[in-house]
Amino acid sequence: MTRSESPAPFVHWFREAAPYIRAFRGRTFVVAFGGDVVAGGQFATMTHDFNLLTSLGVRLVLVHGVRPQVNERLADKELPVQYHNGIRITDPVTMQCVKESVGVVRAEIEASLSMALAATPMANAAIQVAGGNFLIAQPLGVRDGIDMMHSGEVRKVNTETISRRLDMGEIVLISPIGYSPTGEIFNLTVEDAACTVATALKADKLIFFMDEPGLKDSDGEVRLEVTSQEAKKFLRARTSVFDDIGCYLPAAIKACEQGIERVHMVGRFVEGALLMELFTHEGVGTLITRQRLERLRSASIDDVGGVLQLIQPLEAEGVLVKRSRELLEQEIDRFAVLEHDGRIVGCVALYTFPEENVGELACLVVDPTFRSSGYGDLLLSYVEKRARELGLQQLFVLTTRTAHWFFERGFEPAPVSELPAKKQDLYNYQRRSKVFFKTL
Repeated sequence: MTRSESPAPFVHWFREAAPYIRAFRGRTFVVAFGGDVVAGGQFATMTHDFNLLTSLGVRLVLVHGVRPQVNERLADKELPVQYHNGIRITDPVTMQCVKESVGVVRAEIEASLSMALAATPMANAAIQVAGGNFLIAQPLGVRDGIDMMHSGEVRKVNTETISRRLDMGEIVLISPIGYSPTGEIFNLTVEDAACTVATALKADKLIFFMDEPGLKDSDGEVRLEVTSQEAKKFLRARTSVFDDIGCYLPAAIKACEQGIERVHMVGRFVEGALLMELFTHEGVGTLITRQRLERLRSASIDDVGGVLQLIQPLEAEGVLVKRSRELLEQEIDRFAVLEHDGRIVGCVALYTFPEENVGELACLVVDPTFRSSGYGDLLLSYVEKRARELGLQQLFVLTTRTAHWFFERGFEPAPVSELPAKKQDLYNYQRRSKVFFKTL
């Protein structure tokens, strides 16, 4: 940044990231990526972000794949690449290619994590990488009449040893191979290894890097947030079965339903995707959760600061009548707030006039980031339901900017004389707010 450049964007971003920095310290993240991330050169850049996470106190587990590296070795030997339902059929020769590929890829990953060049994000880094026989595996056996041979699945995770290494500040690196108590080696899928490790460790996040930037809707836009049930519907509607999404999404859904509260799917080609996904509220990939993150509830005195932060920009523009903190504290029981992942992103108030059996809908505000999420309608529905419960027959609203929005939702224009007598006495003729009524 030069002296002539404004520091405002950096300051805004840093302030937005601060709650996440505090929340992530001591948390366990499992990050999974295929061998194409290493082969394609993206891992070198990701290394800087992994270093940043560990410096912030995140307990980091990396799970890597080797699929393209194995395929390349098989091609060199002029041997076929065989899959069944997206899982490699691992004969003895293929297993040898797997072991060779794991050794090479691990060495490249450890070399990248060992960089400490001056004038880079890795300067003075002292990242220690831990590896070992953390995964006990068992054979897949015969599936649909096909012998999967040395292909296996995770049977048990040595969580005690992994946790001990994480407690020492080390990054744990897990390769897609597992061992049996009899000394056999089995080839694992990266998604099975990552899902099982994350579940066993009770990780706070599981993150998959893939070719696509996230799950896309019918318009090609990335879905920033879906529930596990919505993800299942998305999976059933797909025609491409064994691409990155087809392999990773079932594991993401499984992990989510087995207790991992946050599963992220982000694009490996998006520069800084990991940091943007973790340290901004909207993220850049797709977040999968068991339940939706929004919660609509009655406001309490502890919400005054969050509501003020939400409404003050509109007060400054003259869209809303200014409310002092003292007034808001007195009237907070009239408000409801909408939270998204613990952050207040919407509010609305209901003032009653029982003599006329009407109520005023006031201070309906949604954070600009979420104005296309239907949250305005959610808040409106809440007020309408609450008004009916109180026995009110009508709602009215005064607005200077959003007349069309209310008109489209069943409100009809009315003269000031239709307002309750007490409200007429307070009507500000300089603002000339339009009056709308809706029968409940």
